[in-house]
Amino acid sequence: MKVLIIVLVVVVVLALLGLAMAVRIIKQYERGVLLRFGRVQGLRAPGFRLIIPFADVLRRVSMRIVTMPIQSQGIITRDNVSVDVSAVAYFRVTDPVKSVVAIENVGAAIDQIAQTTLRKVVGQHSLDQTLSETDKINLDIRKILDVTTIDWGVEVTLVELKDIQLPDSMKRAMARQAEAEREKRAKIINAEGEALAAAALGEASDTMMAHPLALQLRNLQSLVEIGVDKNTTVVFPAPLMTTIAELGSFLAREQAAATPALPAADTSRTPATTTNGTAPSGTAGPS
Repeated sequence: MKVLIIVLVVVVVLALLGLAMAVRIIKQYERGVLLRFGRVQGLRAPGFRLIIPFADVLRRVSMRIVTMPIQSQGIITRDNVSVDVSAVAYFRVTDPVKSVVAIENVGAAIDQIAQTTLRKVVGQHSLDQTLSETDKINLDIRKILDVTTIDWGVEVTLVELKDIQLPDSMKRAMARQAEAEREKRAKIINAEGEALAAAALGEASDTMMAHPLALQLRNLQSLVEIGVDKNTTVVFPAPLMTTIAELGSFLAREQAAATPALPAADTSRTPATTTNGTAPSGTAGPS
């Protein structure tokens, strides 16, 4: 009796162990690839699944999008500038059977080929293109990766350049270039402003010449603007040329008034003589 009980206990334990080894749970985001004696038997959908212990092997494959950072690569661009470029790639498995049978480790394989493709594509562009045409570079890398990974049952959904590190000397050169560009734009804007101001001043002067009272109105407006600040000293603007002309006339009158008038000479009684004291020819001397 005891032997029978022991045998039953052993059978139950073995059955439970066999059941535990046969039960598999496949999550919603996974697919199962069933291998029986090393041969592919097909896919298994998510849920509760039973396999034959020691004969079947169930490989779970995640169908979610995987984010894989591509480590920084030292790359020499087409114009011989050394840069460090890092990127990030997004991929997902589209054929679970191929991802298990065609390649050993999908993640490691995509990481390596993504690094080499990144160096190849960026090396074909100049520095300016690398900085400005990132969308085109991303698309080129993705196309090259898709050609290779399609046989692995993997689709690369997105590739993005994440960081571009430039040498310090190149950063300083780009900073000087940007500064010079800003200065050029500032000078152009300043020159355009001076041209517009000169044109506006010319029109204003023409208007004031046609309407003399306009200058007086402008002077009154200047007084109003000065009076806002409650200044104790007010400088009244006057036409400069008129003031100079009036000042010149005043000085001329003052000089004329200060100079005494000389008496008129009496020439009726004094005979004309020459320089040697003799009378001129044709004139009788005194008797």
